[in-house]
Amino acid sequence: MKLNDINIKKAKPGDKTRKLSDGGGLYLQIATTGGKLWRFDYRFEGKRKTLAIGKYPDVSLQDAREKHQEARKLLAQGIDPAAAKKAHKAAGVERAANSFEVVARQWHERWKNDVNEKYAIRSLTILEKNVFPYLGSKPVSEIKTPDILAVLQRIEDRGRYSVARMAKDLISMACRYAVQTGRAEYNPCDNLRGALKSPRTKKNFAAFTKPDDFAELLRAIDGYKSRGAVVRAALRLLPLVFCRPGELRNMKWADIDFDAAQWCYLSTKKKKQVIVPLARQAVEMLKDLHPLTSNGEYVFPGTYCKRPISEMALNFALRYLGYDTKTEHTPHGFRASARTMLRERLKFDPEIIEFQLSHETKNPLGNAYDRALFIDDRRHMMQAWADYCDRLKAGESANVIPFERATA
Repeated sequence: MKLNDINIKKAKPGDKTRKLSDGGGLYLQIATTGGKLWRFDYRFEGKRKTLAIGKYPDVSLQDAREKHQEARKLLAQGIDPAAAKKAHKAAGVERAANSFEVVARQWHERWKNDVNEKYAIRSLTILEKNVFPYLGSKPVSEIKTPDILAVLQRIEDRGRYSVARMAKDLISMACRYAVQTGRAEYNPCDNLRGALKSPRTKKNFAAFTKPDDFAELLRAIDGYKSRGAVVRAALRLLPLVFCRPGELRNMKWADIDFDAAQWCYLSTKKKKQVIVPLARQAVEMLKDLHPLTSNGEYVFPGTYCKRPISEMALNFALRYLGYDTKTEHTPHGFRASARTMLRERLKFDPEIIEFQLSHETKNPLGNAYDRALFIDDRRHMMQAWADYCDRLKAGESANVIPFERATA
């Protein structure tokens, strides 16, 4: 006889385990303790096997019959229902273990030791509030570029453009980690170039102009350990020469005169020759780097050596240290930092500072004379600035040093 809900509910436990058959190998097993379990007995490859279907009443009679039919169809196809159930369960566990949130938290746990603590906390908060609710439970291997774009656009719709860009960077690093650990085939963020909004608001480059803030930044740069020796060296040298970041990236060994302690290059913006006196500290940094990259043209070569490091390398490095390059400090901001403190703290002549920054001047003698103008004064200024940076990093009092113009 086929089972029904009435006789199932009335069935009582006995001294031994009982079986109430529903036909075709499906039965309800009643334990001596009163528990009622659905089972399906079948033969596969000559062996007797049992498939556990579930507990009554969590699995109703109708549900049990449907699962029974599904198992019979698998048998007809030459598939073991018990093995299929085990594989399905394992796949579910694997999907959960490889969800974006799990992978992202694993990546963050490893990454946070290399960055500023404040930045690490802020990064995780952005993921928890803006990303995990939408992508967290999704297997990282199944996340596509449109999925990520939809999340970022939600953030942009709230007017949080810098948060959207930061979220994109964080998602990208987590997805890259998934690729590295074999849990994804590619990084879907690679196709998002140009997809986010860039509000066109004309404003100055973000920069620290207070000694205490700048000192903390310099100390963070000295402690920078990621992205290789070349980017680290570029980031350490930039505050001392405070040129445009693109000019630093394209620095060539042929343009450096160690004997004269100066760097001479063609300004990319003004299209004129620029002389940068190099402080003792800058020369030491370059000499330390010389054995590593002097076999090529560029002082700071990229991955394949034929080109310099990328435009975003220094930006990424500052972000890695925990600084928002939109609102706190950007690589170009070292020019503003130097200009402000050279004038306000070290009392250097603004005209000399402007010459060193390669800004336009109204000198009637023309550019030919400009190239060597104030070279001794600027050499003195660059050394005083490097020494001042050392004192800031050391936490010493940043005493004002009155400037005395160098004499011939």
